[in-house]
Amino acid sequence: MGLCFPCPGESAPPTPDLEEKRAKLAEAAERRQKEAASRGILDVQSVQEKRKKKEKIEKQIATSGPPPEGGLKFHKA
Repeated sequence: MGLCFPCPGESAPPTPDLEEKRAKLAEAAERRQKEAASRGILDVQSVQEKRKKKEKIEKQIATSGPPPEGGLKFHKA
């Protein structure tokens, strides 16, 4: 009653292997990130497709370089 140590005849419960513990922690972290990313979003796949499309467009703009000489013209009315 009220003892913090196991009885002398009992052995301590086995501790999980360090690699196994790390794997479980990594899985839990990934699951939490996935849940947090989809929180409040009804159609997760649609959002991911839009994000990929936006990244593709930004990459094309970055690789195309500066706009050609002249650009937009301003006309006074």
